[in-house]
Amino acid sequence: MASGGDDDERPIGELFGQLIDEGKAYAKAELGLARASAEAKADAAKKPALYGVASFLFLIAGVVVLCMTLALALATLVGPLAGGLIASLITFGIAYGLFLLARHEAERLK
Repeated sequence: MASGGDDDERPIGELFGQLIDEGKAYAKAELGLARASAEAKADAAKKPALYGVASFLFLIAGVVVLCMTLALALATLVGPLAGGLIASLITFGIAYGLFLLARHEAERLK
Protein backbone atom coordinates (compact mmCIF):
# COMPACT_ATOMS: atom_id res chain seq x y z
CA MET A 1 0.00 0.00 0.00
CA ALA A 2 1.19 3.50 -0.78
CA SER A 3 1.84 6.04 1.92
CA GLY A 4 -0.30 9.18 2.25
CA GLY A 5 2.56 11.47 1.00
CA ASP A 6 2.71 9.87 -2.45
CA ASP A 7 -0.58 11.48 -3.50
CA ASP A 8 0.89 14.99 -3.05
CA GLU A 9 3.96 14.34 -5.20
CA ARG A 10 3.73 15.37 -8.85
CA PRO A 11 6.00 14.35 -11.69
CA ILE A 12 9.10 16.49 -12.21
CA GLY A 13 7.99 17.41 -15.76
CA GLU A 14 4.77 18.87 -14.45
CA LEU A 15 6.67 20.87 -11.81
CA PHE A 16 9.05 22.26 -14.45
CA GLY A 17 6.08 23.15 -16.65
CA GLN A 18 4.48 25.02 -13.79
CA LEU A 19 7.80 26.76 -13.03
CA ILE A 20 8.14 27.87 -16.67
CA ASP A 21 4.55 29.14 -16.76
CA GLU A 22 5.05 31.12 -13.54
CA GLY A 23 8.36 32.49 -14.86
CA LYS A 24 6.65 33.67 -18.05
CA ALA A 25 3.88 35.31 -16.02
CA TYR A 26 6.47 37.04 -13.84
CA ALA A 27 8.42 38.27 -16.88
CA LYS A 28 5.23 39.64 -18.45
CA ALA A 29 4.34 41.42 -15.23
CA GLU A 30 7.84 42.96 -14.99
CA LEU A 31 7.66 44.05 -18.63
CA GLY A 32 4.27 45.65 -18.02
CA LEU A 33 5.64 47.48 -15.00
CA ALA A 34 8.66 48.73 -16.95
CA ARG A 35 6.43 49.86 -19.84
CA ALA A 36 4.08 51.72 -17.49
CA SER A 37 7.00 53.39 -15.76
CA ALA A 38 8.52 54.48 -19.08
CA GLU A 39 5.17 55.84 -20.31
CA ALA A 40 4.71 57.81 -17.09
CA LYS A 41 8.19 59.33 -17.41
CA ALA A 42 7.59 60.19 -21.08
CA ASP A 43 4.28 61.86 -20.26
CA ALA A 44 5.96 63.87 -17.50
CA ALA A 45 8.70 65.03 -19.89
CA LYS A 46 6.36 66.27 -22.65
CA LYS A 47 5.53 69.67 -21.18
CA PRO A 48 9.14 70.61 -20.25
CA ALA A 49 10.28 69.52 -23.72
CA LEU A 50 7.67 71.71 -25.40
CA TYR A 51 8.67 74.68 -23.26
CA GLY A 52 12.31 74.04 -24.10
CA VAL A 53 11.61 73.94 -27.84
CA ALA A 54 9.54 77.12 -27.62
CA SER A 55 12.30 78.91 -25.71
CA PHE A 56 14.85 77.77 -28.31
CA LEU A 57 12.68 79.19 -31.11
CA PHE A 58 12.48 82.52 -29.30
CA LEU A 59 16.24 82.43 -28.80
CA ILE A 60 16.71 82.00 -32.56
CA ALA A 61 14.30 84.87 -33.22
CA GLY A 62 16.27 87.05 -30.79
CA VAL A 63 19.54 86.27 -32.55
CA VAL A 64 17.98 87.15 -35.92
CA VAL A 65 16.70 90.45 -34.53
CA LEU A 66 20.12 91.18 -33.04
CA CYS A 67 21.82 90.51 -36.38
CA MET A 68 19.32 92.66 -38.25
CA THR A 69 19.80 95.48 -35.73
CA LEU A 70 23.56 95.24 -36.17
CA ALA A 71 23.18 95.31 -39.96
CA LEU A 72 20.88 98.35 -39.81
CA ALA A 73 23.21 100.18 -37.41
CA LEU A 74 26.19 99.47 -39.65
CA ALA A 75 24.16 100.51 -42.70
CA THR A 76 24.04 104.07 -41.39
CA LEU A 77 27.85 104.09 -41.20
CA VAL A 78 29.00 102.15 -44.29
CA GLY A 79 25.88 101.63 -46.41
CA PRO A 80 23.22 98.92 -46.45
CA LEU A 81 25.12 96.31 -48.47
CA ALA A 82 28.35 96.63 -46.50
CA GLY A 83 26.43 96.74 -43.20
CA GLY A 84 24.60 93.51 -44.05
CA LEU A 85 27.81 91.81 -45.16
CA ILE A 86 29.70 92.86 -42.03
CA ALA A 87 26.84 91.66 -39.78
CA SER A 88 26.77 88.35 -41.69
CA LEU A 89 30.54 87.92 -41.36
CA ILE A 90 30.34 88.58 -37.62
CA THR A 91 27.51 86.04 -37.27
CA PHE A 92 29.35 83.43 -39.36
CA GLY A 93 32.49 84.03 -37.34
CA ILE A 94 30.67 83.38 -34.08
CA ALA A 95 29.08 80.24 -35.57
CA TYR A 96 32.48 79.00 -36.75
CA GLY A 97 34.02 79.65 -33.33
CA LEU A 98 31.24 77.67 -31.66
CA PHE A 99 31.72 74.87 -34.21
CA LEU A 100 35.45 74.72 -33.41
CA LEU A 101 34.65 74.61 -29.70
CA ALA A 102 32.16 71.77 -30.23
CA ARG A 103 34.65 69.83 -32.37
CA HIS A 104 37.35 70.26 -29.73
CA GLU A 105 35.03 68.99 -27.00
CA ALA A 106 33.95 66.04 -29.17
CA GLU A 107 37.59 65.08 -29.77
CA ARG A 108 38.25 65.14 -26.02
CA LEU A 109 35.56 62.50 -25.55
CA LYS A 110 37.39 60.02 -27.79
